[in-house]
Parts: sequence; structure tokens; C-alpha cells
Amino acid sequence: MPSAEPRGLPLFLLRALVAAFGLWLAARLVPGIRIDGPGALILAAVVLGLCNAVVKPVLLLLTLPATVLTLGLFLLVVNGVVLALVAWLVPGFAIAGFGAAVLGALVVSLTSILAAIVLR
Repeated sequence: MPSAEPRGLPLFLLRALVAAFGLWLAARLVPGIRIDGPGALILAAVVLGLCNAVVKPVLLLLTLPATVLTLGLFLLVVNGVVLALVAWLVPGFAIAGFGAAVLGALVVSLTSILAAIVLR
């Protein structure tokens, strides 16, 4: 019996929509995060998905000792670095500083976790 779970492109689009909502929420809640329009928001969500798939695993491997020593708290720093990279790559999406990047990454992560729970 085929499963009803989305796979491939529909799953990527669903994750991009959740990331876009998380980015929008972060821009609303965290001072220092600015998104200039819906185009920048969608582009930032897609680039965030690509960076999470390609760059983040490399960063996790490189920072594994720090992650273990901090009992996983260093993952917040890694997520902030990935979000700052997305802001650097996407015109119309800006982050004022590293603290805003870490807080924004926390908002996006919590949004993704809640969406995963709701969509189960």
C-alpha cells in the first residue's frame, strides 16, 4: 500500500514553505532580521533548505568536538552560521549581527519542529 507521505519535490516544497514561515516569523520577532519582500522570503527559504542539505552537515562534522563538549548547545551556533550565510547570499534578506542570526535560527528551528509535529 503506498504511503501518503510526500516525497521528493513535494516534500522539498513543503519544507521550503515551513522555512519561509519560520523566516517570516523570525523577521517579525527578532530585531535585526529584515526581509524586503515575498520574493526575498521565498528565495531565502529555498537557499536555507539547500544550505541545510549541503553546508550544515560539513559544519556539523567539523564542529563535532565542540558540540559534544557543550552537550549539543553548539548546534545553535552552527544554525546561526548557516542562517547568516543565507543572509549573505540572498539579496533582500539581511541580519544585523550574529546574535540576531542565532535567535533567528532558533525561531526557524522551533517553527520546523512544531510543523513536523503537526504534520505527522
